[in-house]
Amino acid sequence: MKLSFRRSMAISAMVCAAFMAGSADAKAFKWANSGDVSSMDPYARQETFLLTFNSNIYEPLVRRDQDLKLEAALAVKWGQTDPTHWYFDLRKDVKFSDGTPFNADDVVFSINRANGPGSNVNSNFGSMESIKKVNDYRVEVTTRVPDPLLPDKWASIGIMSKVWCEKNNATQAADMVKNEENYATRNAMGTGPFVLKERRAGEKTILVANPTWWDKPTHNLTEVIFTPVPNAATRVAALKSGDIDMTYEVPPADTESLKRDPNIKVLEGPETRVVYLGFDEERDELVESNIKGRNPYKDKRVREAMFRSIDVEAIKRTVMRGQSFPTMLMVAPGINGYTKDLDKRPPLLKPEEAKKMLADAGYPNGFETGMDCPNDRYVNDEKICQAVVSMLAKIGIKVNLRAQTRSLYFAKILRSTSDGKPSNTSFFMLGWSPATTYDVHNVFEQLIQTPNIKTKKGLFNPGGYSNKKFDELADKIEVETDKAKRDAMIHEATKIYTQDYAYIPLHQQALVWAMRKNVDLVQPADNSFPLRFVNIK
Repeated sequence: MKLSFRRSMAISAMVCAAFMAGSADAKAFKWANSGDVSSMDPYARQETFLLTFNSNIYEPLVRRDQDLKLEAALAVKWGQTDPTHWYFDLRKDVKFSDGTPFNADDVVFSINRANGPGSNVNSNFGSMESIKKVNDYRVEVTTRVPDPLLPDKWASIGIMSKVWCEKNNATQAADMVKNEENYATRNAMGTGPFVLKERRAGEKTILVANPTWWDKPTHNLTEVIFTPVPNAATRVAALKSGDIDMTYEVPPADTESLKRDPNIKVLEGPETRVVYLGFDEERDELVESNIKGRNPYKDKRVREAMFRSIDVEAIKRTVMRGQSFPTMLMVAPGINGYTKDLDKRPPLLKPEEAKKMLADAGYPNGFETGMDCPNDRYVNDEKICQAVVSMLAKIGIKVNLRAQTRSLYFAKILRSTSDGKPSNTSFFMLGWSPATTYDVHNVFEQLIQTPNIKTKKGLFNPGGYSNKKFDELADKIEVETDKAKRDAMIHEATKIYTQDYAYIPLHQQALVWAMRKNVDLVQPADNSFPLRFVNIK
């Protein structure tokens, strides 16, 4: 106990030193999260935390306001000249933070880079055929099929400087799935409200306000100091003592005590992200199992037995302390296409019922499987996975859990977006919010459709689930403009994946942030954190 206490005190001292190393200016904002932002490259990963952090430096053509509605950013006007042609008129007199003028060359370069080798956001360009410069302040996009959601998809795509990337040999994104790096991995230079001052991966990242930003600042920050702090108790202690101003992730066990602190305020609400479990349904033999020559997850009866043996209400009660919203669907309420009448989980099976289902599928003695889970990405992620391991053990499935930090975890479980090769996982946890479009088609296209590197479909479908009828419906939904027809197809597609037990949706986690009383900020439902809305009194 003494050794543990001393180690905890040493960690706390190092964390405090990191926070105190910043400016003493009253408008310096110090905040923490359980994990670090993985890269400074805005195309490194399709992950909310990375995208939202880097959006403070790099800006898109169109952005989301406080209510998540589209508004002008680097484009002042956009629209369609016909069903397969879009135009974007660009903002004039914008400069990158190094003084380089922003123009159409940067947009064309950035979109092609985001859609090119090494990028892990290229699934947003499945409908795009080409982009071209019309003049210095207009670009034109041609799509293969009508895509009414194109501006929504591009609202998270930050624009980079062509000159800066060429100068620093970073014209191609470094593929994080392959553990690649280039200059843009640790350095950044955009047009946004903040400029990267210092980057120490795993330790701290310091931003300063951009004095030449084109927009009128609504924040009053001079400096932002971000520190990853994996230990929840240390984060909470730092907030209570005033060593940090805000923690982006609050453990459920600490929420009530923080609410009682007169110097702290807590913001909470349901998040649009759904946390779920997935299977390798692609390989003929699992990479991590004692079963050889076949794959248990290819049998719907196995998937159903597992689905109906995981008690999400127990997870809500014991692991999440009530801070979760169990679901049957891969999309949350508030997302366009959410189908309320299908959001009903089937009753739990008794262990003997689940064992019989496994026996009927050819596994009377159950089986072993590997499981991948992060320990610093979702709220109580490792604890949830431990609970799942215990629940599945009751039906004869031995789960060998591997929980690790997000950078190692994502590199292992994600399918390569450059060559489409399968991931190296058998059973995994993931979370997804359709934060680019706030439409169910984003989930259909990226998570459930059959992986296809050419069409950019299913690139975030690590397990390779495939259903031809579902694919056909999703493709039709993408281009359908008649709402009634589109809604009917969404309903049918939703029935397909739920009745097929394609995934095991668990819950929406509650969105809980805590901050000092003198901090004002905006908490969007998609868990993005725009620093441009932060003010310190």
